[in-house]
Amino acid sequence: MSAKGKSTQRLDKVLSNMGYGSRAELKKTVKQGGITVNAAVVKDPGMHVDPYRDVIEVEGEQIIYREFIYLMLHKPPGVVSATEDNRDRTVLDLIDESYRVYEPFPVGRLDKDTEGLLLLTNDGKLSHELLSPKKHVPKTYEADVAGRVSEEDVILFFAGRYAG
Repeated sequence: MSAKGKSTQRLDKVLSNMGYGSRAELKKTVKQGGITVNAAVVKDPGMHVDPYRDVIEVEGEQIIYREFIYLMLHKPPGVVSATEDNRDRTVLDLIDESYRVYEPFPVGRLDKDTEGLLLLTNDGKLSHELLSPKKHVPKTYEADVAGRVSEEDVILFFAGRYAG
């Protein structure tokens, strides 16, 4: 077991999950001598490595293994809090391509016309901990309101029945 509590993994699986190519492409890179582990040229793409401890290089570039990613994003108005949409831009369209290989998703959502801080991750356990009503994680929302808000509006809003 590694320091992170994970057992070793196949090298080709680690690298393909990080976007360095398909397993077939990585097999070719191994044949060309393009992958090293702890400064030794790899002969078997299926060898087991500890991605947290072993020094893995692809074409001379040392990889930094990440199982999970956590991104804070300011979602602007007009963008949907989704991983894909046929009509509108999504929050994934706003992040660097290098992060997309990790398949992040928004934790919660903001309406299309709403802007604000949004967490993107591929950590399903954390997402559940933050979103599950049983966990009672507080959330803060701020709204700019045109016009006057009456006491009745406030009562209806808190009761979840405000129609605007």
